[in-house]
Amino acid sequence: MEQRTLGRTGSDISVIGLGTWQLGADWGNVTEDDALKVLRAAVESGVTFFDTADVYGDGRSERIIGRFLADNAGQGVTVATKMGRRVAQEPRNYTLENFRAWTDRSRVNLGVDTLDLVQLHCPPTAVYEDDRTFDALDTLVAEQRIAAYGVSVETCDQALRAIGQPNVQSVQIILNAFRRKPLDQVLPAAKAGNVAIIARVPLASGLLSGRFTSATTFPADDHRNYNARGEAYDVGETFSGVDFETGVRAAQEFAALAGNPAQLALRWIVQLPGVTTVIPGARSVAQARQNAEAASLEPLPQAQLDAIEALYDTYFRGQLHDRW
Repeated sequence: MEQRTLGRTGSDISVIGLGTWQLGADWGNVTEDDALKVLRAAVESGVTFFDTADVYGDGRSERIIGRFLADNAGQGVTVATKMGRRVAQEPRNYTLENFRAWTDRSRVNLGVDTLDLVQLHCPPTAVYEDDRTFDALDTLVAEQRIAAYGVSVETCDQALRAIGQPNVQSVQIILNAFRRKPLDQVLPAAKAGNVAIIARVPLASGLLSGRFTSATTFPADDHRNYNARGEAYDVGETFSGVDFETGVRAAQEFAALAGNPAQLALRWIVQLPGVTTVIPGARSVAQARQNAEAASLEPLPQAQLDAIEALYDTYFRGQLHDRW
């Protein structure tokens, strides 16, 4: 699989990685055995980048990855984790003392001495605006708790603020065919600053797979049930902020553009200038392999690109473009 450099770290990662929220919680139950099979299938398919967070299953996702790493040494996998969502979302909680405690816990969970990449996990905007935040992260690098750091953001303004920090190596942002605003300023700024872009929610929580209908329902412990209207956290994290009925209609038209709409959605992101990697989740071996295969597809022709943009203009530009 094609590899791209993660910011200015010198480390190369696969253009399609693996998001592992679903291995921790909030997407229905995934057994540990099934989770390990997903990780193995992804690596066998060329994936060299896992994204997790300390809050996914309160550390379960990290611990499963740690077990996989212990049993599969030498695979060359870079693991990015995230921190900050296990406490009240108040800027005063983003301190060096807490950063040390949070990263030490993740180091134990993952079974490593130094974390490859730590990302602030969508903190309040004030955290990005306080230089002491980044001074503290620089201290973690100096202490060799972490090798590098980045941010995971909700808004394009937050992304641009982070890109302006000298030692931020990556920005993780929601980016898919139904959430195109990062193309305007964030991707060009990241490319100019040699900051990696990690595209998350690439399938709009499954909408872009083309499998859902207006009658589709989700289990009570699935965020697509309990956060469909932003009841638990930012609504943009669920279906990319798209209302479900509209999303299903648009996704049906999107699916008509290709035989495999999920792979089309991933290929579209991979070929965007400035994107480093895209991190779809997978709950099964088949999904993990299918996602990875998208990296080997031919670039999308202009007619398909125009059709995808037209869908966005019809269904979402007026509803979403200025929100995040």
